[in-house]
Amino acid sequence: MTAPTKRNPLRDPRDKRMPRIAGPSGLVIFGVTGDLSRKKLMPAIYDLANRGLLPPGFALVGFARRDWADQDFMQVVHDAVKEHARTPFRQEVWDQLAEGIRFVQGTFDDDIAFDTLATTLADLDRDRGTGGNHAFYLSVPPSAFTTVVNQLKRAGLATPPTDNPGQWRRVVIEKPFGHDLASARQLNKTVNDVFPEESVFRIDHYLGKETVQNILALRFANQLYEPIWNANYVDHVQITMAEDIGLGGRAGYYDGIGAARDVIQNHLLQLLALTAMEEPVSFRPSDLRAEKVKVLSATRPVGPFDETTARGQYSGGWQGGQKVPGLLEEGGFAKDSTTETYAAITCEINTRRWAGVPFYLRTGKRLGRRVTEVAVVFKRAPHLPFDDTATEELGQNALVVRVQPDEGVTIRFGSKVPGNTMEVRDVTMDFGYGHAFTESSPEAYERLLLDVLLGEPSLFPKNDEVELSWEILDPVLAHWAANGAPEKYKAGTWGPASADEMLARTGRHWRRP
Repeated sequence: MTAPTKRNPLRDPRDKRMPRIAGPSGLVIFGVTGDLSRKKLMPAIYDLANRGLLPPGFALVGFARRDWADQDFMQVVHDAVKEHARTPFRQEVWDQLAEGIRFVQGTFDDDIAFDTLATTLADLDRDRGTGGNHAFYLSVPPSAFTTVVNQLKRAGLATPPTDNPGQWRRVVIEKPFGHDLASARQLNKTVNDVFPEESVFRIDHYLGKETVQNILALRFANQLYEPIWNANYVDHVQITMAEDIGLGGRAGYYDGIGAARDVIQNHLLQLLALTAMEEPVSFRPSDLRAEKVKVLSATRPVGPFDETTARGQYSGGWQGGQKVPGLLEEGGFAKDSTTETYAAITCEINTRRWAGVPFYLRTGKRLGRRVTEVAVVFKRAPHLPFDDTATEELGQNALVVRVQPDEGVTIRFGSKVPGNTMEVRDVTMDFGYGHAFTESSPEAYERLLLDVLLGEPSLFPKNDEVELSWEILDPVLAHWAANGAPEKYKAGTWGPASADEMLARTGRHWRRP
């Protein structure tokens, strides 16, 4: 006779106050010696453990070429946690986590190393109780994806044994997901030949940020905004990701890829999809993704590209009181490199809601400040019953979702200036996460790594989203490739003159964040 399932009578399944905790599992990181692993992944794992969201027997396995023993790798993780973790260091948490840390030495084409990895994971299943549940994080160059996933298949690590259907294996892939549509399709095919699509997690860390998810809450939890979230009221949308740092030391990754492939294809088009999507039937992963796919399917780049796009490359200048070099003076870049460090494109969404509303996407390095935001700019009032002098400083209403660094939402609207005359000018209302909530926001990688271990795919793009994004961007990239070098812009400015001209042609201008 089957024993009855025990249920906590004090727990309502709808109660969201109790966090979801990952079950027995382990994480294998390939490329564990890189900056991403040291600055983001290892601290995120510790922070999850510190918050009580990992199982007591959780295991972390590093795979790299270094001649390290388990203790050497453990020290690397310890130092990374001490330097970069968001939550305070607690010795008891570290001691429990450290018991499950292992290291496997080898290269991606080394069969013996992957056999050793299989043995190591089997030992952890027995000693730590990881239950055969393992996620493989590919923090490696895209050129190595095929080799690694095929090695996982050869070693019997890609699929759980058929006699235990409760076990799972998952793979996490870092961007870029290919360099164009054809390579993205080939990459998807390669990965899906080994891992089924429901076991593939393409990680876009922007989707793990609280403020990105707040776009959905802002739109669909409030009656205030949705009635005006359409072409009847919205003039245009600007989506910006600006960075004030250069590319010193990143030539190996960045040269030949450029700003559009690095940021627009994934981060900014995902932000566009969340901003423009229709309300999903529910927030189940399949329903949420279906609405994003509909938006991306209807999105096209606007031409002619000489007038509706801009690209640039930073030259030397002054930033933050320091003299900084241009891209071509940075180590590792060819002196005739045509890699763009600034990219801006115009998109249109051919749906009833958004027809006629341009979406401007821009990203760049060495710009005026570090900021990521989505700005929904509304049309001007059709009639202003004021003198022209009373409203000469009045701009357009705007709702701005700030993704980083000062996470929150700003609403810009017109208000009367105190005094005896009727004078109207712009004011802002601000909501900031930092002062509205007592709990600090978790890092994006905390949320995303936990979702991988829980098997929660809502915040991870599917292969059709990736391919649709490349369909949007490929025509622009082909045009740029056939038309010479990018325009120069001074470090510390807001991009090349062609970007300002791109909006000026339609009587608009870029927001100054």
